[in-house]
Amino acid sequence: MMTSVVLVAGMVAGFLLVLRPLLGHARWPLERPDRRDDVARAVSSLRDLEFARAAGTIDPADEARLRARIEASAFAPDVPAATLAPVRTFIVAALLAGIVAVVVIAVLPASAGDRAPGETITGNTPQSAPGTSELEAQARAHPDDVPTRLALAQAYEQAGRTSDAADQYKNVLALDPKNIAALNGLGLILFQSGSLDGALVAADKVLAIDARDPDALFLKGFVFYEQKKYAEAVDVWTVYLEVGQYHPAAPMVRQLYADAKAKIGK
Repeated sequence: MMTSVVLVAGMVAGFLLVLRPLLGHARWPLERPDRRDDVARAVSSLRDLEFARAAGTIDPADEARLRARIEASAFAPDVPAATLAPVRTFIVAALLAGIVAVVVIAVLPASAGDRAPGETITGNTPQSAPGTSELEAQARAHPDDVPTRLALAQAYEQAGRTSDAADQYKNVLALDPKNIAALNGLGLILFQSGSLDGALVAADKVLAIDARDPDALFLKGFVFYEQKKYAEAVDVWTVYLEVGQYHPAAPMVRQLYADAKAKIGK
């Protein structure tokens, strides 16, 4: 197989050297600034805002105002298009790709013939993440496997099975009472269910272990904000914004933080 790979690489390099004069000196298109990170943060913030709206924990006027600001922050003016590479460049590239494909098709079956029985042609290709049913089977077979139970709880949450997710977090805490991921996950579920006091207890347990945990600081500040304890929310979110500036909820918290400060006259 290694010999085949070297052969293919050598052929590609040779064709590139021969065809290099044909490519000219035309510039390739300029890359546009990558806005995916900003958009991803905005999407996450919008999800949090949607959750707050569905839970009835935010005033409709505040929700509309915050949504407009978050959406506006996710986009930037378009960058003028640069000169495109010449058509002949793409033709040459397509030709090279076709040559490589033909060589690989011719070489791969012979190279794959030496693989062990049951081994895939591509070797150790990473497998996709296990599904819910597979995680359930693993949890039954290994009831003390904390990572599996955490993964199962997250899978349940994504499927909207919050009660089952809460049970898995409780199972993890029975095995490891100081597991921060389980405490944060359970705290968020309690908040979603309207149990603000329960969510606050979960957040405080995390902060007793790690006083600067962003998830717990976010949740605790949010609980205080919903309880209209704006001074306490400001105190907690001041620390949160120091340690969690890249946390998914940070854009939303900045708006609520400013609102809480205005309400207490700071």
